[in-house]
Amino acid sequence: MRVYVPLTLSGLAEAYKTGELGPGPLVAYAVTPALREWYLSDDIEELEYAALNRAALASLRLMAAEPGAVRRRVVVAVDVPDGAAFSDPDRGLDPTALGQVRVDRAVPLGKAAAVHVDASDAETDVTAAAQALAAAEGGDDDAQFVVDGAGDHELLWFATQEIPNLVGPGN
Repeated sequence: MRVYVPLTLSGLAEAYKTGELGPGPLVAYAVTPALREWYLSDDIEELEYAALNRAALASLRLMAAEPGAVRRRVVVAVDVPDGAAFSDPDRGLDPTALGQVRVDRAVPLGKAAAVHVDASDAETDVTAAAQALAAAEGGDDDAQFVVDGAGDHELLWFATQEIPNLVGPGN
């Protein structure tokens, strides 16, 4: 099963240093029944793209909680065994939990299929979105417009071999 783990660049650097995403439990995003119902599509590529975007929003939440984090969203696509990721049925109606799953154990970074990261030209919009996120989730339409502005930037795809270049020298 493919899951999308939201991180920050500092979180990616830590995962690179330790060789794993974790410790568990990890919050990730995947194609869940609730996501399928919300997205109204049977196209698996579209559904996985929706899960990736949900993880990108979660990365934004991580940045908002970590003021010193570089303002670039990071999502690691990881393959885990079927049954290793599960959703909480009690949170099925929570819009922030759409597609959210939990992986109870750390996942070796070697299981990653790819890393998705904002280009540096997205940093201004991502910074504004991280600042507006709480207001947007509280129902402020103007703040939601700012958050949506970060979503206008497509995450770039990187092979796992490129992680050292993403996290910088000395990591």
